[in-house]
Formats: sequence, structure tokens, C-alpha cells
Amino acid sequence: MQAVLIVDDEVQILRALQINLNARGYSTVTAFTGQGALEQAARHPVDVVVLDLGLPDLDGVEVIRRLRRWSDVPVVVLSARHGSDDKIQALDAGADDYVTKPFGMDELLARLRAALRRGTSGDAPVVETEDFVVDLAARRVTQRGIAVRLTPTEWNILELLARNSGALVTHDELLTHVWGPAYSGETGYLRVYLAQLRRKLEPDPANPRHLLTETGLGYRFQE
Repeated sequence: MQAVLIVDDEVQILRALQINLNARGYSTVTAFTGQGALEQAARHPVDVVVLDLGLPDLDGVEVIRRLRRWSDVPVVVLSARHGSDDKIQALDAGADDYVTKPFGMDELLARLRAALRRGTSGDAPVVETEDFVVDLAARRVTQRGIAVRLTPTEWNILELLARNSGALVTHDELLTHVWGPAYSGETGYLRVYLAQLRRKLEPDPANPRHLLTETGLGYRFQE
């Protein structure tokens, strides 16, 4: 069953979407605020997000930007804003589609199906280093063709870093992605698991070449 995160501060719209989607075989998770949306996305793996831009705390475009730091889940914007600038900002931030209110349920369902197809089409990339290979589609790591055994938590950390190869991934982004927003300050967790990953993957764990620390900020995957 495919899961949809619905984010809208208009209760009537949110409930109508939830009822219609549940009736069509989707499971649903809901949020009324931008921060709530990010927390729900971290806590519940979903297949697509339906997101209103006019939220009471964070603007929907900012929600998309923050979500894109650690997730590539398809996002369909549902908004009363009709201006082209709003659409451009949302799409540039990482939205997959933009539907304006008022909308027809059949149209929205068609847009959701299209977003879900895009979200599942194609293979996830293979990230290669001199010392190991991360196959994101197969969810496995190999060294010279031999599989490396990782725990689920180790894999979740490595996957996020590899998907953002070359870019800084902050402590909070990693902690939220792996353990949820309640753990955003627990940087000690990351030190322990990064040390374990380095022992398994780096030729010289004390002088890592691929799993790099950005002191006080986070970590960076270097191919």
C-alpha cells in the first residue's frame, strides 16, 4: 500500500483528501504545519507528499528545501497561489508538480499517480570510490566484489551521505533522517556510527578519505 503525507492547515481540505485517498487504497499521514510535515516525513517513510504552501509556521517552499536535504520523495504542491513566481520557486526548490486550488479530485489523483511513477522509475545510482562501492538500488556495499555487512542504522547513515556525495550533510539532517527529530542534538550517536563505518570501509580509519568530518557542522561523503 502506497503512503501519502498530506500537509494542509485547512482541516476540511485535509480531511477530504484523507477520505478520498484512503477510499482509493492509499494509506495517509497528516500534518497541519511545516515543522509537523518534516517530523512526519522523518518518522513515517512515505511514497509521495501533498503539500500546501500557505502553512502557519514555515512557508511550503522552505519545507521543500529542508526536505530535499535528506529525502527525494516526490512532492506535489497543492496551493491557492496562482502566480508563476510561486510555481517557479516551488519547482526550483524541488517540487515535482504544482496543482492550484480549487482542484478536481480526479486531476489530483492523476498527478499523484504520475509523481509516484517518477519516484519509482529508473535505478538509484551506484556510488564508487577507490575502496568500496555503494549500490543504492540494491542497498548494499561491496569491497573488491565482496559484500560488506552493515547494520540498518549504518546503512541509513551511509545512504544519506552517498546520495549527497560531495555536499555537507549536517548533524541535524543525519539525526533526523535516521532517528527522527527528537534526536537532533545527539551528535554522540553519529560519532559512534561513523567510527564503525570507517572501520568497515576505510583502509585507514584514523585518516578517512571518504567519510569526512566537518568539525562542528556534520559529515561529507567524498568519492
